[in-house]
Amino acid sequence: MSEAKGGRGAQLKHTGLRPGWTTGACATAATTAAYTALLTGEFPDPVTITLPRGQTPAFALAAEELAAGHAMAAVVKDAGDDPDVTHGALIRSTVRLLPPGSGVVFRAGEGVGTITLPGLPLPVGEPAINPVPREMMRDHVALVAGRHGATGDVEVTISVDHGEEIARSTWNPRLGILGGLSILGTTGIVVPYSCSAWIDSIRRGVDVARAAGRTHVAGCTGSTSEKTVVTEYGLPEDALLDMGDFAGAVLKYVRRHPVDRLTICGGFAKLSKLAAGHLDLHSARSQVNKQFLADLAREGGAAAALAAEVEQANTGLAALQLCTAAGVPLGDLVASRARDEALGVLRGAPVVVDVICIDRGGTVVGRSDPAGP
Repeated sequence: MSEAKGGRGAQLKHTGLRPGWTTGACATAATTAAYTALLTGEFPDPVTITLPRGQTPAFALAAEELAAGHAMAAVVKDAGDDPDVTHGALIRSTVRLLPPGSGVVFRAGEGVGTITLPGLPLPVGEPAINPVPREMMRDHVALVAGRHGATGDVEVTISVDHGEEIARSTWNPRLGILGGLSILGTTGIVVPYSCSAWIDSIRRGVDVARAAGRTHVAGCTGSTSEKTVVTEYGLPEDALLDMGDFAGAVLKYVRRHPVDRLTICGGFAKLSKLAAGHLDLHSARSQVNKQFLADLAREGGAAAALAAEVEQANTGLAALQLCTAAGVPLGDLVASRARDEALGVLRGAPVVVDVICIDRGGTVVGRSDPAGP
């Protein structure tokens, strides 16, 4: 991407930080190598995969094993310059053939957690392998099967060496993900965050947008929210600010360097933190406040019993699902409160603000009306 452009790629280039690979990308690479070896007797090393945005990284294998009926390949996770607790973890995939028509079946091996509570994007009892990594692995299994005339019916067991120990440093136990880590990632790429470097990149993003004559910019928490605002408003790349968890950095800089309109878009749970007054949305520095959500639900007409359920919900998503089922517009209420908090930080700057909340799949689950000083 050229230096003149804005958006996520330019921000990352400006920080000078090296990106890495998600656990989902590593699991996909290991699965691709293991299934190839199971069908051909040879492990591709390095093994190349295609990420959701078209990048084609190659991964060296750290371990491999081929036996009657199964194959195992392993990849060491490289998180780049991100201080990720899973950096250096060994991620293994063991692939076994299944009868035709079985599809791809996922299992949690040692060090990968199992879902035990509702409110996550997978049912209770499922291995904690998130939807996008599952899709990536299914796609690559299908590609390998197509190359070698196989059916693509396999059992894929993902494990992480020392994963249960590493998971103690994450929120998994509190979320009811027991036994290990989650296999995560929506783009396959870990975007590294140094607070000072990333905040500086946000400021540069605003400067680039203003210099390009953009009057409407969007602060997005990630790639899924970027897609949402492009769909909603047709914004060009240099009007997109990858704010990550740093909502306050966007608002404070736009206060001093105004644009006509600012859209804030992100996951419901993250933006519920902004709605509650938090400007740093990172899980290590702010939490989803279920009591706050219960109070909002009451304002939206929730009965006492529903509000009590919201207060005890396992996750923000679970609270949202409870309210949606009861016809209480919790998503809109969170978006509106987040907009009001944003306007408070802007302190009368001539900026119209609207907020869009999405779920993990990018579906809009709440929005505010635009408002300004």
